[in-house]
Amino acid sequence: MAQFIRIYEENPNPREIDKVVKVLKNGGLIIYPTDTVYGLGCDIMNTKALERVAKIKKVKLEKANFSFICEDLSNLSDYVKQIDTSTFKILKRALPGPYTFILPGAKTLPSVFKKKKTVGIRVPANNIALEIVKQLGNPIISTSIRDDDEILEYTTDPELIHEKWDNLVDLVIDGGYGDNEASTVIDFSEEEPLIVREGKGSLEIF
Repeated sequence: MAQFIRIYEENPNPREIDKVVKVLKNGGLIIYPTDTVYGLGCDIMNTKALERVAKIKKVKLEKANFSFICEDLSNLSDYVKQIDTSTFKILKRALPGPYTFILPGAKTLPSVFKKKKTVGIRVPANNIALEIVKQLGNPIISTSIRDDDEILEYTTDPELIHEKWDNLVDLVIDGGYGDNEASTVIDFSEEEPLIVREGKGSLEIF
């Protein structure tokens, strides 16, 4: 049975954030709000938790394309190879925001991601997600939770999410209704930027 806790985005309660962080540190899986759709996540440093997420998503862990939710861009070099100034300026302009940037992976990635040439970086404009990452001290992974419904691609109601995922995860955060549009994904790992998925984020800032 997953815990179900309400956290308000305008002013996340530190005690509730602490509960979430404890779950993550113990290898638990959480469902949490972002500035787009609700995400399924765990601590990127916990291999067993990562394997659980991969199993749920029916992918091999080494082949999984999970995004890293970061608090800001200050520790980017831990996960990403050095990027040029113009790319960094674009990231600074767009983040926090509803974008996922695919960047060349660094040699210092956690061991389970060592073979990955690229990594998706997210800094969502959502205080709940950012506070969790800040208190944890390193990123969490993010993968969107899709719906089986043919019309609605993503579930937006936290209570319905809790009902559906109750036996699969350890904690579900009710951060209010989510969006039903995923992030815009832009690949900056090659010479020319490539739009992989057009989502919530406007492309005009590029």
